[in-house]
Amino acid sequence: MFPNSSNLGRPPFHPKYQQPSNFFKLPLNLSPAVSHQQIIDAQFNCQNVDLPRSLLTGNLSPIPIQSLSYGNGSPVRTSTSPVSRGRKRLSNEQNVPLDVKRQRFHSPHESTVANQIVPSPDERRYSAPGSVTPPLLHSYYVPDLVRSVPPFREAPFSEPREITLPVAKDELSQQVLNVFQVCQQRTCDLKKKELCRSQLQREIQLIFPQSRLFLVGSSLNGFGTRSSDGDLCLVVKEEPVNQKTEARYILSLVQKHFCTRLSGYIERPQLIPAKVPIVKFRDKVSCVEFDLNVNNIVGIRNTFLLRTYAYLENRVRPLVLVVKKWASHHEINDASRGTLNSYSLVLMVLHYLQTLPEPILPSLQKNYPESFSSSMQLHLVHQAPCTIPPYLSKNGSALGDLLLGFLKYYATEFDWNNKMISVREAKALPRPDGVEWRNKFICVEEPFDGTNTARAVHEKQKFDMIKDEFLKSWHRLKSKRDLNSILPLRATMQNR
Repeated sequence: MFPNSSNLGRPPFHPKYQQPSNFFKLPLNLSPAVSHQQIIDAQFNCQNVDLPRSLLTGNLSPIPIQSLSYGNGSPVRTSTSPVSRGRKRLSNEQNVPLDVKRQRFHSPHESTVANQIVPSPDERRYSAPGSVTPPLLHSYYVPDLVRSVPPFREAPFSEPREITLPVAKDELSQQVLNVFQVCQQRTCDLKKKELCRSQLQREIQLIFPQSRLFLVGSSLNGFGTRSSDGDLCLVVKEEPVNQKTEARYILSLVQKHFCTRLSGYIERPQLIPAKVPIVKFRDKVSCVEFDLNVNNIVGIRNTFLLRTYAYLENRVRPLVLVVKKWASHHEINDASRGTLNSYSLVLMVLHYLQTLPEPILPSLQKNYPESFSSSMQLHLVHQAPCTIPPYLSKNGSALGDLLLGFLKYYATEFDWNNKMISVREAKALPRPDGVEWRNKFICVEEPFDGTNTARAVHEKQKFDMIKDEFLKSWHRLKSKRDLNSILPLRATMQNR
């Protein structure tokens, strides 16, 4: 099941929100050579979204303005000449306050030939007919966003090869397997998230016709639990987007769209202006919490890299899930509180399995560089998990022993002061001397863009707490050989 397939069942929204008759909807395979008028019409036909004045002037603080009336709902047309349109605008602007006038949203990216499909500022000027003092009507246009994004071809996504669970050779290994079997994300859980993603993609394409919405993170990488939130990535172009300006602007439009058109189905959409801004919301039908970001393309690539690792060897997923549950129980799995995020924990487990005297995992990026290239087009990245053959390791360690070894490795063996965890190279590397790594307590390399995924651990007190939990849990588990000594099994399996 491919995460971007829309044929998984009926969308979880009322039919009136599925095919609005008063909206001009562009096809998924829209050619990059679309005309100016088509782009403008598609953006203007989202008539139920009232843009705040602050967004039109470049101020990102939401300030409500009076809704505009568009009569029968048909799009407002422009004259055929850009020059005459500009002259009409000048006469209308005399009675319009300065703070309402359109200011171009500046992009940090330079214009290219591909950007010629974007209308010029003069061609985006409209006046609403039928009013004594015509207000200004602005398109939902963000310069440099409507680029030549390759059309996404919906294709069936094959499930990873069927792999049997490892045989439990002892009680501790059986406990690990039991937690995994109860808490792992089910296919029905994934389908709920996919149904929401599929409908939201169609809704967002009313604003950004050539955009695509991807399900990413633990929901798809094989390491999700039944309680995992959904992570979504909205791709408006296959290039970096300035997260402080462009991404926030785009997300403000998406949030407004959710509030006006989907308020009956989307609950509490909030724009969080973090380093990577997101819109947080809850789908009332599936009861799943979602985080939606813009153009975090590396998140799409690493989702399928981790998915490949997850199904490469049958001990990987049970071990990762138990480690995540353990870290959450001991309160060292929350980046917002200065501890480790789940992505860093997964990379730490993979690194440990790669660096054993007899490795259980290889470096996929070294062995199959063509399948995990950072330049591969996004509509192809989903193919990698099904093209990589299983890894046959000579290491026959039981799950219980691997869990003990993981705790011991980071409690007593890993050189935190001088080394960086690298799944890309399948070994510990000397710390780089860049700003990203200097004076950091934990260094975990992101496999594609080389950033530090554990940068949230910036206080020595939190770092010492993390190390202490590794050490104490290793001693307890080694002496008792009972998973309950470091993780309450009944409560864990009840919460899932």
